[in-house]
This record gives sequence, C-alpha cells and structure tokens, in this order.
Amino acid sequence: MKRICYSPIGVVHSEFKEKINVPIQSVFSSKKGIIEIFPEFVEGLNDLDGFSHIFLLYHFHLSKGISLKVKPYLDDVERGIFSTRAPKRPNNIGLSILGIEKIEGNKIFVSGIDIIDNTPVLDIKPYVSDFDYRQNAKNGWFSNKIDRKEYLSDNRFLD
Repeated sequence: MKRICYSPIGVVHSEFKEKINVPIQSVFSSKKGIIEIFPEFVEGLNDLDGFSHIFLLYHFHLSKGISLKVKPYLDDVERGIFSTRAPKRPNNIGLSILGIEKIEGNKIFVSGIDIIDNTPVLDIKPYVSDFDYRQNAKNGWFSNKIDRKEYLSDNRFLD
C-alpha cells in the first residue's frame, strides 16, 4: 500500500498543556482557544467567517502507540478503537466541532476547545447543519453513557 503523508496547515493554541483533565469532546467544553493557520494557507480562510462552526482535523501528536482495543472514556469495557474516539489510533487523527468566535488574519478564535496546546492542524471543514445532521442516528455503546454535563480525560491514555 502506498504511504500517505500530511503536513500541518497550522497549530492549536489552548490552555490544555497535558493529556489529563481535557474535555473528552468539544460539546463538553466551555473553553476558548485559537487556531493559528500558517501564512501560506491563510487565503483558504476566505468566506469561513459566514459559518458558526468548523470541523477541525488534527494530529494526536502526544499519542504513543496503537491499540485496536481500548477502554474508552465513559466506559470500563474494552471496545474496538473504531467504535471509540480514543487517541491511540492507527493514524492518530482527531476531530472536533468548534464554534467560530471570530477570524482575524491567520487566527480563528474558537469556543468549545478540547485539544491540547501545540497540536498540529491537518484540515478545516465548515460545519453545515443541512449536510451534517442525521435523524435517527444510532449511538452504539455510547447510548445511556452520557448523563453528565462535563467529562474530562483521565490517565488512561497517558502512555
């Protein structure tokens, strides 16, 4: 199989400096952050200010190793990695939906940040409610797991 390589288009700035006590999903975060886009990609931000949210794809740069079965946050049962959002993935790609507060030059000021500081950004896509919302979606093993307002990472993916 051909090798696929990506280069970052920017970097995340957030108050989270370590892998512990980070909101486990952006929906559980009230924190703000900045997505800094590298100069050669700034033109790609044109027209993004008309959207309220973005999908941010990024590299889990602090994740070490791959685990095809993990005990994810919200559960104590081992699950297949592809049925979770855990970081120890074969390609270490993360995904968050972030609110756009404002865009100034090469900086996107966002809300709902759940990403560690200095995380490399791979891509940005606009969240479009008519495209991205699905009625009757099933939540698999997550069903009945989400009953609190705040979930923070613990020590299960530190190594």
